Amino acid sequence: MSSANPPPTVSVVVIAYNDAGLVGEAVTSALAQGPVVAEVIAVNDASSDGTAQVLDELAAVHPRLKVVHRTENSGGCGTPRNDGIAAASSPYVLFLDSDDVLPPGAAEALVRAAEEHRAPVTVGACVRRELPLHHDVPWVPGLYTPGEVIERPSDRPELVRDTLCVNKLYDRSFLEKHAIRFPDGRFVYEDFAFTARVLAAAPRIAVIGDLVYVWHVRRDAAKVSISLDRKDVGNWRARVEAHRTAARTLAAASPELGRACQVKFLEYDLRMYVRELGKDPEYQAAWWTLTRAYLDTFDEAVVEAAAPHARWIVRVLRATATPPADVERLTRFAAEPPRLLPPYATTADGVPVWSEELPVELDGLRDMPTAALPVTIDAEPAGNAAVRLRLHDLYGRLAAAGPRTVQLRFLPRAGGDPVLAQPVELSRDEDGDDCWTAVLPFRLDDLAATGRRLGLRRLQAWHVGVVVECADGSSLLTSLRPRGGLLRRRALPSSRYGVLLTQPYRTGSGSLALRLAPGAAGALYLVRNRLDRAKAGRASR
Repeated sequence: MSSANPPPTVSVVVIAYNDAGLVGEAVTSALAQGPVVAEVIAVNDASSDGTAQVLDELAAVHPRLKVVHRTENSGGCGTPRNDGIAAASSPYVLFLDSDDVLPPGAAEALVRAAEEHRAPVTVGACVRRELPLHHDVPWVPGLYTPGEVIERPSDRPELVRDTLCVNKLYDRSFLEKHAIRFPDGRFVYEDFAFTARVLAAAPRIAVIGDLVYVWHVRRDAAKVSISLDRKDVGNWRARVEAHRTAARTLAAASPELGRACQVKFLEYDLRMYVRELGKDPEYQAAWWTLTRAYLDTFDEAVVEAAAPHARWIVRVLRATATPPADVERLTRFAAEPPRLLPPYATTADGVPVWSEELPVELDGLRDMPTAALPVTIDAEPAGNAAVRLRLHDLYGRLAAAGPRTVQLRFLPRAGGDPVLAQPVELSRDEDGDDCWTAVLPFRLDDLAATGRRLGLRRLQAWHVGVVVECADGSSLLTSLRPRGGLLRRRALPSSRYGVLLTQPYRTGSGSLALRLAPGAAGALYLVRNRLDRAKAGRASR
């Protein structure tokens, strides 16, 4: 296919509901794909804001844009996507949500690979773009190899990890032949069911390395997306039901895909929601009951096939009918990176277990590589320009490796390479505990200057982690648990900037992170940022 004049072969289906402020950007990004896009079909799901007017005005200017106005809201994303498929007339279909965008050249790159390999499904790279920082996080990194052609999904069961429908181009005749559609009505996580139906139909899948989809994540929006709206147990119930539907569909077509889907649930979905259990006892109790009931349907062979961290969580859940007293410890363990907080219990025979109250065996811990150990490192102030770290042993595993040095690691939240401080020697705790300690310089003025050189202006946001090097040649990278008065905001005098506002904070996973605002402009931006976040929080209530 000539890239200079590609034939019009793609219908882009854009769905929108009450998104007048963003849908224009989405549609424009689809039209900007060039002549390969024969038509853009925008389905307005009975919006009550100005979405209909925005789309009609765009359609009056762009003949390739067709608008479908639904008279009743469907309650979900599946029905409007199905409407778009029904209205499509091109050989290929591409899906786009109203708050996301297609990067330039995405459609053409997908079509070229689809036609070269005669592939009913073609997949490209997708990033989750955290706004307003524009921090791009790759979706399912390492799952695909650019240029590969997968003859049958059952040859690659791990493909069930990619549940998105928006990073793929579909041959419309393939969808019609197998009667593949989205669930209608209010079916949350409709991607799960649709993707399962696609994989169950055993298409050849072509893979390209091009970025084909930008998924915008707006956590401070007045109304967050369905995937981020996890404030009540109804969202988890919907996810469980969507997963149950997908697993049944896949298992009926391929036992390997069905098992992989269940293992993925344990390793990904379950851990994600465990770490967000929060502190509401009513939510915790309802979530716990629902989850245990679903886990009771899993064969033990599926649990055994999951990674050790996921297995331990499943067995803790199964061991008690109500959330345990150390439920917060469970949420920290489910975080990324995982941390198992002390104390550490063993059986009379020295077998590592979750706790004395819940003696769930931590099988696989003895053989786990050092880099995967869920170790805990506490951080507390040690004067104005240093932190004291306390590295806890984990059932003797770290003692066997021989922790030698520790090194602070600052990673820009906006993306980029980490900044590493000088390594410092670790020493055994003087109190005789199974710990190692070190005092590390915490020179925030130097870090702010490094951030400026990296192009970080005004407000700088950093993840704070540590690298531990061991005598046996192994190492581990993990986060810090802030303790003591480490989270206190301070205004520090600065020879470079006059003043440096520092705001250490605890992330949702309990890890230490840091905001720096150098100079008067940075301080003003930090204050405005806090006010904007507070306004967004009030608007969402």
